[in-house]
Amino acid sequence: MDLNEVIEQMKNDPRNKSYTDRGIDPILQADPKARILLIGQAPGRIVEETGIPFNDKSGEKLRKWMGVDKNTFYSKKIAIVPMDLYYPGKAKQGDKAPRKFIADDYHEKILKTMPEIELTILIGAYAQKYYLDKDFKKNLTETVKNYKEYLPKYFPIVHPSPLTIGWLKKNPWFEEKNIVDLKRIINDILS
Repeated sequence: MDLNEVIEQMKNDPRNKSYTDRGIDPILQADPKARILLIGQAPGRIVEETGIPFNDKSGEKLRKWMGVDKNTFYSKKIAIVPMDLYYPGKAKQGDKAPRKFIADDYHEKILKTMPEIELTILIGAYAQKYYLDKDFKKNLTETVKNYKEYLPKYFPIVHPSPLTIGWLKKNPWFEEKNIVDLKRIINDILS
């Protein structure tokens, strides 16, 4: 099954009907030649409006952390497959959680279309809990702190949302150590 077939399946899935009826397609970036895969939470409201993954403040910070420019980020070398490929809506604080069936029913099919992935960056707790499963530590901070345990396949990071500014202040090691290593690994893969 190729990517277009998987996307059509998602669009025709009755659980996504409200999006399809409004003309909203699944929001992802995938290519058979992709070398790095980003798995985040779900598109936000701004991203839903443009249909471009990480086309917001979070994306600006993520590109800075990765050490890549916008052209590289939106190239065939980098794939973006969130836990939910649609904006799940607003919650009391932040956005609603991604709908689990998207990862359960569609991720494997999408990932099979990208055989050259060398590194998967797990952005935030939803992606980390799903993909690391029993290897997820007691919380996100411990998981991110112990990122070397998951290499070379996975690199867990905190979400680059403006909402994580407090977390970043409490955990300066993240940008001092983890991000330095992340940039080096990405540069090695892409060069």
